[in-house]
Amino acid sequence: MVGRQPALPLPVIVLTSHPRTSIALDGGTTFHFVTDGIHAALKRATEAAKDSDIRLGGGVATIQQYLRAALIDEMHLAISPVLLGSGEHLLADIDTPKLGYRCTEHATMANATYVVFTKGS
Repeated sequence: MVGRQPALPLPVIVLTSHPRTSIALDGGTTFHFVTDGIHAALKRATEAAKDSDIRLGGGVATIQQYLRAALIDEMHLAISPVLLGSGEHLLADIDTPKLGYRCTEHATMANATYVVFTKGS
C-alpha cells in the first residue's frame, strides 16, 4: 500500500485464516485481523463501529457465511451482465426468503441492475 491511503480513517476488520498483527496506516486507518470466525469478526466490527453502520466486503464464501447466519441486515448488489467464466455463484443454495430476506429496492440502468435485500422482522 505504499503511496496509497484509504479515503476514510476507519478501523478495518479482516476475516482471515492467517494470523497476523494489526497494520496501522498514516491517516488513522488500522487493519485488524481476526482468525476465529464470522461471529468474532462481527463482534470486533460492532465494537469498532460503536453506533455506526458496518460494511461487509469479501469473497463469495465469506458473504455466504454471513447470509446463512442471517447476520446481514441489508445487502446491496450491483449485477452487471458481463461473462466472466464459471466463477462462484453468490446465492447458490441460499434460500433468501426462508432466511427472512426480501427485495426492498431495485433499479435497472443501462449497464447494471441494482438490488437491495433487507432482512425482515
